Amino acid sequence: MKGKVVKSTGKHYTIKTSDGKLIKCFLKGNFRIKDIRSTNPVVVGDNVVLKKESDRWVIVELDERKNYIIRKSVKLSKQIHVIAANIDQAILIITLKSPITSTGFIDRFLVAAKAYGVEVILCFNKLDLLDDELQVKQKSLQKMYENIGYSCISTSLIKDDISAIKSFMQGKVNIISGHSGVGKSTLINKLQSDLNLNTVEISKVHQQGQHTTTFSELYDLDFGASVIDTPGIKGFGLVEFSVNEIGNYFPEFISLKQDCKFYNCIHKDEPDCAIKFAVENNVVDKNRYKNYLSMIVSESNNFRTNKY
Repeated sequence: MKGKVVKSTGKHYTIKTSDGKLIKCFLKGNFRIKDIRSTNPVVVGDNVVLKKESDRWVIVELDERKNYIIRKSVKLSKQIHVIAANIDQAILIITLKSPITSTGFIDRFLVAAKAYGVEVILCFNKLDLLDDELQVKQKSLQKMYENIGYSCISTSLIKDDISAIKSFMQGKVNIISGHSGVGKSTLINKLQSDLNLNTVEISKVHQQGQHTTTFSELYDLDFGASVIDTPGIKGFGLVEFSVNEIGNYFPEFISLKQDCKFYNCIHKDEPDCAIKFAVENNVVDKNRYKNYLSMIVSESNNFRTNKY
């Protein structure tokens, strides 16, 4: 029997079959010893094959994924954590206050998504909390990301109409991601109120969100979209890249890098680098370039060219 993983707790999985039945199942005993370096070899969005063994269902086979989003495992540095698989689109919710989403986090997410073939919509939330200075910063950030090709939405999810977000999502499998407290569960509840996902207030001391989503789960929505709600992500370490390929996932670099003096230029210390020249002349955003350097310098030992 075949089905799609719609919930994962790490120990057991809920599978939705083609006829709409929900089956709780487990991984086959020897599944974890296969050559998969992920902390979670089966994730929400995966298509799997089930088999009845004794009195329970087990996952015996994993279909090939069309794409996935991964990050470094928080606890096991030599392993990866797959966030979700077989995604059409990611909606990254960004807040400049309560909590603060850094551009470093945004850019790492965008690189990982682009590398694995996942389109991203940037949703700037909680505009109602922004003072004049932060409003200027938000508008500047949105304009910058739009100029390099990303679709952006600005909103206050608690108050505003979300028809624009629905139109982006319709007909697609969407993953909702971002830090804890940015409004992921609030958005999903507004998309379909009968889901009743838990939400909590932001910590006033640390200005950070508290985890309200414990496990990833996929929901089919009434207006013809599917959404994967994920636990909040504090950091986003990249894996399985070589230093030379990071620049390939910065859209604004693509048309410029052919003018670099060296074909294998990593746009750091080389002379006659077209990217550095563009940064100096405000053609490429200075902060984006700074985040790029952070990726190739601070994590260079973690990048790998092989993909599992």
